[in-house]
Amino acid sequence: MDSKKDYLFWKLANTFITGFGYRIIQLFENQKELWLEKLENKTAPIIRLKREDLDWSNALQRDIDFTAANGERVRRQLSRRELQVLNIYISEFPPVDEYEYRIEKPYIYPEGNKTMVQSVLLAQGTMEDGFKTLSEVLQHPVYYPRNEEYSEQAVQTLKQETLTYAIDKVNAEQNIFSNSKPFFTYVFIFIQIAVFLLLQLNGGSTNTSTLIKYGAKVNQLIYDGEWWRFFTPIFLHIGFLHLLLNTFALYYLGTAVERIFGKTRFLFIYLFAGILGFIASFIFSSNLSAGASGAIYGCFGSLLYFGMIFPKLFSRTMGMNLIIVLGINLVFSFTASGIDNAGHLGGLLGGFLAAGIVHFPKKKKLFLQLIFLIMSAVITWGALSYGFSPSVKSQDDTSALVVAQEYIKQNDYNRAYHILKDFEKNASEPSDKLYFLLSYAEIKKGMLDDAKSHLQKAIELNPDFHEAFYNLALIYLDENNINEAKVNAEKAVKLKPNHKPYADLVKEINQYQGSGGGV
Repeated sequence: MDSKKDYLFWKLANTFITGFGYRIIQLFENQKELWLEKLENKTAPIIRLKREDLDWSNALQRDIDFTAANGERVRRQLSRRELQVLNIYISEFPPVDEYEYRIEKPYIYPEGNKTMVQSVLLAQGTMEDGFKTLSEVLQHPVYYPRNEEYSEQAVQTLKQETLTYAIDKVNAEQNIFSNSKPFFTYVFIFIQIAVFLLLQLNGGSTNTSTLIKYGAKVNQLIYDGEWWRFFTPIFLHIGFLHLLLNTFALYYLGTAVERIFGKTRFLFIYLFAGILGFIASFIFSSNLSAGASGAIYGCFGSLLYFGMIFPKLFSRTMGMNLIIVLGINLVFSFTASGIDNAGHLGGLLGGFLAAGIVHFPKKKKLFLQLIFLIMSAVITWGALSYGFSPSVKSQDDTSALVVAQEYIKQNDYNRAYHILKDFEKNASEPSDKLYFLLSYAEIKKGMLDDAKSHLQKAIELNPDFHEAFYNLALIYLDENNINEAKVNAEKAVKLKPNHKPYADLVKEINQYQGSGGGV
């Protein structure tokens, strides 16, 4: 009965689709031939099911040739190095002539030898061997449907159930990628471009003073209570290339994340990742920092969470490409200079945690979400506690020096002095630069004895500090101690002989001594 073979055709299709996770590549119009794929498993064979009553073995061979050629096209489309096709024939009877030699060994497509076709015949007298071969190739038991109804109605019901399941699965997967149209991605792109133009009009996006004024991450100012600097740097960029790269990255990653998670969830993921990125930068980097990179790495993190929840869909769609792109970015980050790696890794973690907190639209996992919420709170609190601890704060001289230099540029010597003096008290090992800047502020405040003491300490730490010798010479000259002024001025010239102000000072002292002045 044809209905029995038709039932077997759809029973196998149903088993492969609902039980083994295969997807339909193509169902021919006569519904007698079906191609299936399982993209998340690169070693799984492509399956071709064909319901046809075979007469002669030469017709069987022609069809195997056709299957191999079609399989080669599929291999190229999937960019696989090699491809195996499991070619299943469902026939009432086997061919009337000798056919066994045509299917007992896999057929390899001659052009390139990269596509292999393993043919299996399910017909009267071959069922047991055929199902045994299927189980061996698929590495999973496949059973012959015994004692089941093979009526036309049963065939139609099974076919409808199989196709409905396949269609519903495709629609469900497509819905995951279309929960929302991108909105906040474009808002963030607009904001960072607008802020960049604002910086350019007010001193330049590479100007340290401008960056600090408009909210860059500066550790010392965060210590002073400006917590909002964990947030505002997300929208600042240092130079046009920085803006360009982050804008393109945000466009491609942000739109994907916003489609998957929806507008509100994306907003939370992006901002939480950006903030956690700058908290990590605050802990592990003393340098001034700005940019959306941490938030963009958060988009990577949220997609990795997507991969954890939907591993098969992730592998079949973006998996390997995303991992390769992320790997390239991380390698570049750790090999190039001037990149805030802590901020990138913090953002990556932040995006993963934020995605776990909000999960996916219309899909709740309250216990898992609660775990992610607790983890996020503990990590954030722990990171901030560590970052504000005295032991970490006392080591962050770079940030203190940057802020002090900015106050000195603004002639605000009192604020510069207090920052540097506080840091000197708390620092375990004050640097020569700290002593030098502190002395400069003290000179401007008229505290010459303190300035002289700190310049001497700077020279003790760095005997080649020519600027310290020069400033010390100026103080001695102001005190009318000409001999000490000359000694220090000459040391400055010796360290930097072609620097005109040093040579002019030595010349001035010599002229003064020649005229009979000084001690």
